[in-house]
Amino acid sequence: MTTASHAPVSLSTCPPTVAVLGATGAVGRELVLLLEQRDFSLDSLKLLASPRSAGTRLPFRGETLTVEAVSEETLAGVDLVLASAGGSVSRRWAPVMGTHGTLLIDNSSAFRLDPCVPLVVPEVNLDTASRHQGIVANPNCTTILLLLALAPLRRLAPLRRVVVSTYQSASGAGAQAMAELKTTSRDVLHDRPPRNRVLPYSLAFNLFLHNSPLAENGYCEEELKMLRESRKILAQPDLRLSATCVRVPVLRAHAEAVNIEFDRPVPVDDARRALAQAPGVTLMDDHADNRFPMPSDVTGKDAVAVGRIRQDLSHPNGLELWLCGDQIRKGAALNAVQIAEAMVRHGWLKPPSPRQLDQDAPVLQP
Repeated sequence: MTTASHAPVSLSTCPPTVAVLGATGAVGRELVLLLEQRDFSLDSLKLLASPRSAGTRLPFRGETLTVEAVSEETLAGVDLVLASAGGSVSRRWAPVMGTHGTLLIDNSSAFRLDPCVPLVVPEVNLDTASRHQGIVANPNCTTILLLLALAPLRRLAPLRRVVVSTYQSASGAGAQAMAELKTTSRDVLHDRPPRNRVLPYSLAFNLFLHNSPLAENGYCEEELKMLRESRKILAQPDLRLSATCVRVPVLRAHAEAVNIEFDRPVPVDDARRALAQAPGVTLMDDHADNRFPMPSDVTGKDAVAVGRIRQDLSHPNGLELWLCGDQIRKGAALNAVQIAEAMVRHGWLKPPSPRQLDQDAPVLQP
């Protein structure tokens, strides 16, 4: 895929001032942790959240930072915001960031399908981020994990159809849902009725279909996100994709069973080689010992683990595979930090001028 790009345009030679919006949530805390672990180059870091969470103290690089309430004043002077505070919060503060010339990398669904906003998985379509107009969107967690596997495979043959079933952990519903899974599990083990308040049903020794709102076609919002976001990221608007999303009693890390139809046969060995060489992917495909990826293998890890790659017995052009990835990490926080690293590295913090947008350039590698 070739898109227009622009020459590096940076704020200055100095590292950027960075803010994490939603810093006290599960993804926000992971963002702060990753900025430290990956030694992200920054001038200073602000931690922002709702007034209710203001005053919370979080560690960062040997210091303790105090969370501030987000406001026009606390956003002033910030070059880059990593946001994971929900769509309504992002929509509320994005115009303010725009007036300050601040780049927003947003983890909510607020801007993902906006045609003017790049929707980016760095290993797949990093070049599109260069055309931002002040906002870059982070995809849904299940979409990110899926596309890390699909992108290298579609280089072997064009995709025709994808059918995916997701097994989504409590972490996808936030830190409070993770805590609730622990408490409801204790309830059941002590012969008490589980008391769920965060999730619509108890996850303790149970599972349920994803409870996001249903569309008239019978698909839930989570399932439609996978379809629409995959089409946008892959620049394949005719991609046929059907998803079934399930919440399962796992604390952290999602799993997906994926059936892929190509326009011609793809040998299993070719698929294994492509996935073994793909950035952001670890191949765990031990057929001899029947050992394939599990959520416990990827919890706290950056890479998405892929395995059980096999020929689809029902279709000559089909492959089946299984994958697991940490929803909080690569499915959310890590993807956003990788985007931020690229924006700084290539000098893309400021939007390109109209003249620069008209200039064609080769696709950049992640």
